[in-house]
Amino acid sequence: MANPLLQVKNLHTVFPIQSGEVRAVNGINFNLDRGKVLGIVGESGSGKSVTAYSILRILDYPGNISQGEILYENEDIVRMSPGEMRQIRGARISIIFQDPMTSLNPVYTVQNQLVEAILLHTKRDRKQAKERALEMLQLVGVNEPQKRLKQYPYQLSGGMRQRVMIAMALACEPDILIADEPTTALDVTIQAQILELMQELKSKLGMAIIMITHDLGVIAEMCDEIIVMYAGRICERGTAEEIFYNPRHEYTKGLLRSIPNFALSKERLTPIAGSPVDLLNMPRGCAFAARCDAAMKVCLTEQPEEISINENHKASCWVNVRDTAAEGTEGRQANG
Repeated sequence: MANPLLQVKNLHTVFPIQSGEVRAVNGINFNLDRGKVLGIVGESGSGKSVTAYSILRILDYPGNISQGEILYENEDIVRMSPGEMRQIRGARISIIFQDPMTSLNPVYTVQNQLVEAILLHTKRDRKQAKERALEMLQLVGVNEPQKRLKQYPYQLSGGMRQRVMIAMALACEPDILIADEPTTALDVTIQAQILELMQELKSKLGMAIIMITHDLGVIAEMCDEIIVMYAGRICERGTAEEIFYNPRHEYTKGLLRSIPNFALSKERLTPIAGSPVDLLNMPRGCAFAARCDAAMKVCLTEQPEEISINENHKASCWVNVRDTAAEGTEGRQANG
């Protein structure tokens, strides 16, 4: 069996500050295979974007990777030099940032920015880079691409800017595309178009995608595997079908209850109670325990281990341990 394209092993990313250390990512593990789509979901502050920025080594100061490995084609990104990382970013692993208006430079035309990225990461000359820029705008469905090349970001709509960002990220045909909340600021129609476009490009170019979002509904039909993060840790992982129809962590269940169901339009949404955990003062036990209706004493004092629900599904929740023990007791009584 071939090795995964990307392996994240026991990753810890911290932000040292005067009052302590913010543990934004706290010992996560996952693999990404070629041509697959991995979804990472969770509320703001759960560590999703920091995970992405750790993979690309673009953390804001004073953030740093304190422990762990990030293996891209069996080479550890954490130990690469700045020069080696420049060869990886953009060319092998690209990212679409959350807000295209702040990611694109307002004083340069679309053409200038696309051509610069292509010249930096490929062996094309300026003429070939301009041709590639036009080709990419056509590929991502930008209308009147010749005209758009000469325009500035402020002259484009939100959906158009997002398409330009996707074109820039894909211009060098990367192995991995990281999409950090790529549809957050877009209306529902444009959201659907962007997601469909990413699916088409994945099939056409054969790349792997890491899709980062707080919205489970966005990735329902797009992802091969979904990871649910809370307080810098992975609390549940599995196929989309398992996560949606058989959630086994109380936080995942809370996220699903907060998705509007138009078939039950009279039912009120059920928000997750309480506030996110303080990453400066992490609890001894399960980070979600203070907000969990099903919390037990053990949840407050010990972190739950990740256990297998089945071959496609794992969760870190003491409720599963309790239920498994109860099922075992019932089975022994029935056999006795």
